[in-house]
Amino acid sequence: MAVPARTCGASWPGPVRTAHPWPGRGPRPFPDPRGPASGPARPLLLLLPPLLLLPLLTAPGASAYSFPQQHTMQYWARRLEQEIDGVMRIFGGVQQLREIYKDNRNLFEVQENEPQKLVEKVAGDIESLLDRKVQALKRLADAAENFQKAHRWQDNIKEEDIMYYDAKADAELDDPEGEDVERGTKTSTLRLDFMEDPNFKNKVNYSYTAVQIPTDIYKGSTVILNELNWTEALENVFIENRRQDPTLLWQVFGSATGVTRYYPATPWRAPKKIDLYDVRRRPWYIQGASSPKDMVIIVDVSGSVSGLTLKLMKTSVCEMLDTLSDDDYVNVASFNEKAQPVSCFTHLVQANVRNKKVFKEAVQGMVAKGTTGYKAGFEYAFDQLQNSNITRANCNKMIMMFTDGGEDRVQDVFEKYNWPNRTVRVFTFSVGQHNYDVTPLQWMACTNKGYYFEIPSIGAIRINTQEYLDVLGRPMVLAGKEAKQVQWTNVYEDALGLGLVVTGTLPVFNLTQDGPGEKKNQLILGVMGIDVALNDIKRLTPNYTLGANGYVFAIDLNGYVLLHPNLKPQTTNFREPVTLDFLDAELEDENKEEIRRSMIDGNKGHKQIRTLVKSLDERYIDEVIRNYTWVPIRSTNYSLGLVLPPYSTFYLQANLSDQILQVKLPISKLKDFEFLLPSSFESEGHVFIAPREYCKDLNASDNNTEFLKNFIELMEKVTPDSKQCNNFLLHNLILDTGITQQLVERVWRDQDLNTYSLLAVFAATDGGITRVFPNKAAEDWTENPEPFHASFYRRSLDNHGYVFKPPHQDSLLRPLELENDTVGVLVSTAVELSLGRRTLRPAVVGVKLDLEAWAEKFKVLASNRTHQDQPQKCGPNSHCEMDCEVNNEDLLCVLIDDGGFLVLSNQNHQWDQVGRFFSEVDANLMLALYNNSFYTRKESYDYQAACAPQPPGNLGAAPRGVFVPTIADFLNLAWWTSAAAWSLFQQLLYGLIYHSWFQADPAEAEGSPETRESSCVMKQTQYYFGSVNASYNAIIDCGNCSRLFHAQRLTNTNLLFVVAEKPLCSQCEAGRLLQKETHSDGPEQCELVQRPRYRRGPHICFDYNATEDTSDCGRGASFPPSLGVLVSLQLLLLLGLPPRPQPQVHSFAASRRL
Repeated sequence: MAVPARTCGASWPGPVRTAHPWPGRGPRPFPDPRGPASGPARPLLLLLPPLLLLPLLTAPGASAYSFPQQHTMQYWARRLEQEIDGVMRIFGGVQQLREIYKDNRNLFEVQENEPQKLVEKVAGDIESLLDRKVQALKRLADAAENFQKAHRWQDNIKEEDIMYYDAKADAELDDPEGEDVERGTKTSTLRLDFMEDPNFKNKVNYSYTAVQIPTDIYKGSTVILNELNWTEALENVFIENRRQDPTLLWQVFGSATGVTRYYPATPWRAPKKIDLYDVRRRPWYIQGASSPKDMVIIVDVSGSVSGLTLKLMKTSVCEMLDTLSDDDYVNVASFNEKAQPVSCFTHLVQANVRNKKVFKEAVQGMVAKGTTGYKAGFEYAFDQLQNSNITRANCNKMIMMFTDGGEDRVQDVFEKYNWPNRTVRVFTFSVGQHNYDVTPLQWMACTNKGYYFEIPSIGAIRINTQEYLDVLGRPMVLAGKEAKQVQWTNVYEDALGLGLVVTGTLPVFNLTQDGPGEKKNQLILGVMGIDVALNDIKRLTPNYTLGANGYVFAIDLNGYVLLHPNLKPQTTNFREPVTLDFLDAELEDENKEEIRRSMIDGNKGHKQIRTLVKSLDERYIDEVIRNYTWVPIRSTNYSLGLVLPPYSTFYLQANLSDQILQVKLPISKLKDFEFLLPSSFESEGHVFIAPREYCKDLNASDNNTEFLKNFIELMEKVTPDSKQCNNFLLHNLILDTGITQQLVERVWRDQDLNTYSLLAVFAATDGGITRVFPNKAAEDWTENPEPFHASFYRRSLDNHGYVFKPPHQDSLLRPLELENDTVGVLVSTAVELSLGRRTLRPAVVGVKLDLEAWAEKFKVLASNRTHQDQPQKCGPNSHCEMDCEVNNEDLLCVLIDDGGFLVLSNQNHQWDQVGRFFSEVDANLMLALYNNSFYTRKESYDYQAACAPQPPGNLGAAPRGVFVPTIADFLNLAWWTSAAAWSLFQQLLYGLIYHSWFQADPAEAEGSPETRESSCVMKQTQYYFGSVNASYNAIIDCGNCSRLFHAQRLTNTNLLFVVAEKPLCSQCEAGRLLQKETHSDGPEQCELVQRPRYRRGPHICFDYNATEDTSDCGRGASFPPSLGVLVSLQLLLLLGLPPRPQPQVHSFAASRRL
């Protein structure tokens, strides 16, 4: 729902006139801003600034009780501030903890984070890591070219002649009816044993490679068998590479024929439905097989294109879009007599996931009508490619035309726009079954350095919409060594379960010649790839010396993050790369735009900025200062950045040499170690330890009690200087164990928490200790045991003073249950330590307030009584002001935090709503606070969210748009021999493979078995304190239902104190502010492409070579159907037996002889 403009609340600096006294709760007239007509003001008010006065709600000469005056409410606010400060001083122990650190000064050293040195070191380490993968890639590519060059083509090769491990041999690929798509004995398939390897998160066999062949490719074809034959020799190179670098992960050769050979061998992760994986459509293969592309797709939508043919065209365009990466630019237009874009995009746009989604949705709306006008379509396409006023790839330029046929060759258009240089390649696609002369389409492609393809049925779509990459690869092959450059990809999901990876790619060329003196072969054999897991790169970055709010990030030339703490997609589709822009990973502002541009340009830099950051729980916004430092990672397309808050310039490093290194005993024998033992918890408080990788042999666990047990058991065996442990983490943990125990001894143990209505006191440290006192309070402790992942910890470091954190409540869940005083409100503050001129914040301390008891205390503090005397209630015949205690039937008093969440209220019925966004409690009042600038709103989008899958819109049993023959047709022999019958058989045959034709969810068909949710965009809205800092009075203008309210920030806290009249009627419900995350389509793509974000493409481009032979440009091919084959196929279909996939016959098959 749209949020109303700031019109509902008006501030009144002067007096207010009201009607007669109102002992009842009837409506009151609207206050007059001109002030009272008569009646003297109270003398006490003269002491206050005139502009801050709010007059009494009394009529002249009448007796009534009044809305509290400004100075009264300021007095209440001071009492609240003093009470909070007093409790935190006594129980928080900030000053005492400072003294404890200073008393133990000999046990630690203060180290400095030097941003420039740090970021350069990490960049160098990442460069070294990737360089080792590059050397392995080059060995593989060189070996592959030599093996293929030495290979002898065999025309009569048979399946039983080739022995290999078929990765899908043991997988059961079921069709939707539960029948196996493929069965039978695999005489050529090896049987292997596998062992679990944590590095691969999989079972592997290091002695063999595995082969994956797409479902729609016939494994027994001569081309595939020859491919399997020569690539077998790669096995030894894979093994040798691993011997030289044991950290290597997947080594993969993706062949242009569709065969994937990878090492080490592991069974294929078969999806639930049909496996549509094809290496040629993987992001890393597309990037490595060709240079960036500017592509215009034009689709014939004349009247002759209808029914099945139009459906084929729509599907073909969508498949074509899937062959494009973020380095490419594209537009799609339809044409008949005129050409027009199918979407709102009027020029070439980046082929990113969101833009391609717009195209795919728009293509479905194409309607066939009119007459064919090739000239209109091609002129539109050439105009698009000649537009130099937009961002584009500026490399390969091409036009892809889909049509059902025509006679016009539009030679005049080519002469005008493309000849004689022929800088634009033209690819033509004849779609559907028809009897048109295809010669004009072949001519267009052949005279413009392109290729002609035929798509007679759905089974030909995937293979013929990706073969154009072979043509684009020609200039790369002819460029030879110059084009043999390693490229690194965007982040994407590994298909074999490794998680998020980047891949180094290197093209593999065909070096054969047909004979002496013949032209050089210009076919690309495929792409070699080696994966690098993001976790391996993260291990090279400093983890805990940067503090809770410091981090390292990296971006590529598109501005997409490679590393970032906010890169955590909830669900991934391995068909698409994970493209999170740096400006979407953080809250965008002008400073970050400049930093991003500088990093993309490969510059070094440093800048201190004031910016906004989201809290870890995404409920709050903080305005903070951050130092950004960045350098390029040489020999890659990446740039590395370091972000540090000023308070993280220094950090503590434990120096326990006197206690540890001189005594070669297990760590468990150390003095402070005993305070980690559960036996000490009753007297010293419960200890949670951060689940960090202290030692290699430490067993991780999500249960902190179990993790602590594992840790203690390991420490019984490990000496302090053991090389298997991270001494920095281990020593700091022990140091902070002792530090926090002394806090218990000096402060907490002798205090009575119940006196001040506290449920617990606590301390958390950079070293990974969270100590909660008393021990029983740990039962209700729900904060993350890793302080760096706890929202209260990170926010306390970024904010001065006391940070209140009410329990989180979702508006859809039931209210809090106030039983046994277990519901509490956290109050925390950072401990700032100054040692000489070095300042740092190594810990956070706080208390947990008993919600119900403090709500009662809140009412007393915001009341008129000064001692323990009984409160005096104002009545209609008395001259006094209302307060929050005795007049809670008429007066609403609340504390709201800086995110707009309710913390305390004087209304008992609102206690179970503590933690909710205040608009859900009192929409009218929250809107007024927003309109009066107490709060500012920040909207952003989460592009990594996961949403439940949408139910299919059509559950019909038959595919749409498919011709269904009648009984008479089946009995007619002429029909059986017709092209229509053959087309139907192909549709049914490939419909079994392409389940999406039958309305299956593509993600479900190709995704992992566990995929139950799909990625989506969520709109997030957070509120934070605005510019108003002073005390403020205002009227919520609702006519006869207007309300007075007062709001004031509490000093040294993140709280807003609000006193308001309770609403009299519901006539002022002008609108409700929304804070809840909502599903969204994201920002309007049509507007975003008009102001594209800065990016740079790859530094090299191979789109032209004078020696290119363009004579192989497609001549078309088709199956010569026979009656016997057709009858057999039909019988198979009628019997419910899945037919065996037939080999794809296309014009590239002959040229694939290796």
